[in-house]
Amino acid sequence: MHVIGTVGLPGSGKGEAATVAREDGIPVVTMGDVVRQETADRGLDPAKDHGTVAQALREENGPTAIAERSLPMIEDRLEDHDTVLVDGIRSDVEVDVFEERFGDAFTLVSIEAPFETRAERIDERGRDAGEADGGESLAARDERERGFGMDDAMDRADVVVENTDSLAAFHESIRSVIRTDDGKPAEAEADP
Repeated sequence: MHVIGTVGLPGSGKGEAATVAREDGIPVVTMGDVVRQETADRGLDPAKDHGTVAQALREENGPTAIAERSLPMIEDRLEDHDTVLVDGIRSDVEVDVFEERFGDAFTLVSIEAPFETRAERIDERGRDAGEADGGESLAARDERERGFGMDDAMDRADVVVENTDSLAAFHESIRSVIRTDDGKPAEAEADP
């Protein structure tokens, strides 16, 4: 059993990492899907109200609410697969939930990219409503995500993947993480 969690600011490449996992036959549990479903259940627009609902879920049910709602989905997929990727961890308390449940079988991967690069990616994907369309600016999203404790979660990562090169290079970096038993690339496993 191996559970790989990804953490990173909006536009860093978490969705691309999930795509690579799926291409390798690894099921993906997207924590954002929990929020999107809750947003729809509340009759709100997932493109505009995602952040508001994510914050509301944490305020109403505690800071681990989304991680806890993800656990049954992860465990369900582990019944038929050796590895599951959890896309979109947002805080250190969510990391605690996964470490407590999966112990040494949990690997946290921080995906990182500069603000300007992330802003370009978000504009290109056209999935998120920007400030001009009634949504949040990237700076506001970053601030909200950091308010959840994302910086602390990123600091706890077992593996850091810099997503500043080509898409092909990023995919290869992610494959090197997901194709190992413990999620750490071979060069990261060697003792100093």
